[in-house]
Amino acid sequence: MKIAIVIGSTRPGRKAEDVARWVHGFAKQRTDAEFEVVDIQDYNLPLLDEPIPPSLGKYSKDHTKKWAAKIASFDGFVIVTPEYNHGTSGALKNAIDFLYAEWNNKAAGFVGYGSAGGVRAVESLRLVMAELQVATVRAQVQLSLYTDFENFTVFKPDARHEQSVKTVLDQVVAWSGALATLRK
Repeated sequence: MKIAIVIGSTRPGRKAEDVARWVHGFAKQRTDAEFEVVDIQDYNLPLLDEPIPPSLGKYSKDHTKKWAAKIASFDGFVIVTPEYNHGTSGALKNAIDFLYAEWNNKAAGFVGYGSAGGVRAVESLRLVMAELQVATVRAQVQLSLYTDFENFTVFKPDARHEQSVKTVLDQVVAWSGALATLRK
């Protein structure tokens, strides 16, 4: 089983990369799945530029085909999202919107960060993922810019979040495995 840890921000000075690497540190200790950090920034996706809706699966752009192949290769996802103005990043939403079938019948968990722990960004993503037939797990990690980042910039997570990360990983792996028969 393969699980992606998705870096959901492209913003200069973003915190998502540090958070994703921290999550990956816990994931690498596991033997029940392979984990890979996937950075949406590496795909240089413009604002959605496919002329045909993604649900039809007729991608015409090379960047979309490359992104689709990457997402299709996974059984589940842990999505690291910032919270900007009570929602997820525009870059992450755009990256999600490029595809459809590649997301279907998989599981996702969330690690949010922001002034309110990223909870509103995660809640908005749950709605989006439901439309894409992604089962989202209950557990989530909520990181505060006030208590988990020194001077709002240097990521120094409180130790209490370690169990939350492990629970998210447990649930994503379990649900991804349970949905395997639907993906065949």
